[in-house]
Amino acid sequence: MAHGARGGRSGGRPTLEEVAARAGVGRGTVSRVINGSPRVSEATRAAVEAAVAELGYVPNTAARALAANRTDAIALVVPEPETRFFAEPYFSDMLRGVGAELTETEMQLLLIFAGNDRERRRLAQYLAAHRVDGVLLVSVHADDPLPDLLSQLEIPAVISGPRSASETLPSVDSDNYAGARQAVEHLLSRGRTRIAHITGRLDVYGAQRRVEGYRDALREAGHQVDETLIEPGDFTEEGGRRAMTALLERCPDLDAVFAGSDVTAAGARQVLREAGRRIPDDVSLVGYDDSAIARHMDPPLTSVRQPIQEMGRRMIDLLLTEIADRRPAATRGLDRRQVVLATELVERASS
Repeated sequence: MAHGARGGRSGGRPTLEEVAARAGVGRGTVSRVINGSPRVSEATRAAVEAAVAELGYVPNTAARALAANRTDAIALVVPEPETRFFAEPYFSDMLRGVGAELTETEMQLLLIFAGNDRERRRLAQYLAAHRVDGVLLVSVHADDPLPDLLSQLEIPAVISGPRSASETLPSVDSDNYAGARQAVEHLLSRGRTRIAHITGRLDVYGAQRRVEGYRDALREAGHQVDETLIEPGDFTEEGGRRAMTALLERCPDLDAVFAGSDVTAAGARQVLREAGRRIPDDVSLVGYDDSAIARHMDPPLTSVRQPIQEMGRRMIDLLLTEIADRRPAATRGLDRRQVVLATELVERASS
């Protein structure tokens, strides 16, 4: 390359756009390479790095942040009480995945709880000041106003599971429908016929999809769906105890339970034991998440594994893409992405 070709077309510092044009990629891809995201192919990374070297492009974090009104900070928002966050492995696994993906970037991660009205109002004021570049929303309920607020403020956001089938924000989730089917088909294969389901919170779309998977698996196996065997839960241990107590009173002949989470299954197991039901001899038990709780339960719990850490990594990858994509808000809804990751049934002694 001729010496005079080095540098930007304007004769000053090369720009991100000029690097993108030289490499034959978009600005967002260049940004991901510079920020160290692993979600870039080796060939693309090599092309961008070559263009950076040829043009003499030097990222200036402070100048870039100022020019783009950037803070180099991302908020992980949990619209739940702190006690639930620290009690349930789902959240710590999600945080672990998010942190792993951010390690090689310049982004800082802020953990924000918004479990009550006061915390939500404070969060709304914080977000309105544009103190973060993007938001990860974990455990979103159908009536949660935060996703719509983020859209109004034009803050890039990704949620851990859509609020409905018509979700407009980018989301990452496991295949809740298929996971529930795996659990029920497994129990049916063990000869169980009176299979109860303790649901998650039914204002969470993922919990609704698990109920649908439960029902369809029974129907397709030629079984009638007995609605009295479905008891609402809330993903918590106490919710599992309450639901299991109600189910035993209403349907004492049940011979299997599919719980909405491993934590819920732990609560159900306690009630079953107090009632003199042996697991799995009298009642088979299956959980969801395949957390450490499942492995350490007595007997070890069969559970549907959802790749929670990978979900966290994919959420960050989507969010960094959203942040790098600075098109007008009116056009940004055209390529919203809904990522669904596969589940896997892990069989243990409880079933």
